[in-house]
Amino acid sequence: MKCNIRIGSHVSTRGGFLGAARHIDQLGGKAFQYFPKNPRSLHIKTPDFKDALACAEYCREHDLVSVAHTPYPSNMAVGLSRGEEHYRLTVESLMNDLIIAEGCGSLGIVVHFGHLKGENVLQGYQHIIRCMNDVLSKWTGRAKLLIENQAGDHGDMGMTLEESVKVRELADEPHKIGFCMDTCHLFAAGQWNINDTERLLQKGTELGYWDQLAAVHLNDSKYGAGSRRDRHERVGRGMIGTEALQALVRSPELGGKAFILESEQGEDGTHREDIAQVLSWI
Repeated sequence: MKCNIRIGSHVSTRGGFLGAARHIDQLGGKAFQYFPKNPRSLHIKTPDFKDALACAEYCREHDLVSVAHTPYPSNMAVGLSRGEEHYRLTVESLMNDLIIAEGCGSLGIVVHFGHLKGENVLQGYQHIIRCMNDVLSKWTGRAKLLIENQAGDHGDMGMTLEESVKVRELADEPHKIGFCMDTCHLFAAGQWNINDTERLLQKGTELGYWDQLAAVHLNDSKYGAGSRRDRHERVGRGMIGTEALQALVRSPELGGKAFILESEQGEDGTHREDIAQVLSWI
């Protein structure tokens, strides 16, 4: 079966956004992910827009697609529980990421679903919806906010496809929101029976999830199904295995999506080997 695989990996921006695009092109990839700013901080970054626009132009010329990954402290579920200042910084940081992603011509910004410990889970959902509304109310760009499913290592929130679909549905402007699915997270959360991938594909279709899916974090898992351990493994070397990952990648439902490797790199310090492996599945 012929299928369109846009595979790549997370890459460094030490050489700038243009450098990141050139690097993935040299590795034989057609998709990449990058951090728009310091991944450990929510502090606002004034980007080099000349570099960002050069990245966008290079991607157009070489048929590449990209997504930006928001800093790890981004947690839409906490709302005002950490104070007004922290909430405003979260909103401003996400807007900052959207602006940078737009400049680079990216599909959107990946943000984890979020978690709220020791609180009412429903309150956490409300916080997420409010945060998305505050971020997107004045956003007019093409880059979308992409909700990523979670493994369950920080709590029960965001483990199911239904949750992502529902918070998007309840947002004021759902057309500005999409999804990023992490295969390791889905497996570790007990949401993917690798012996029945067809059931997962059918479920996603019924929910309308695939229609809004922009990117897939293509990660194998170091731990078993339902472990709720977020530990990525190189494709085909973990508990998910090659056969199940192939079934997902080759499916018509995921055709043309951006597949991003986030696992350990090969002996050459890159994902070149794993990119070639996934391409061999065609």
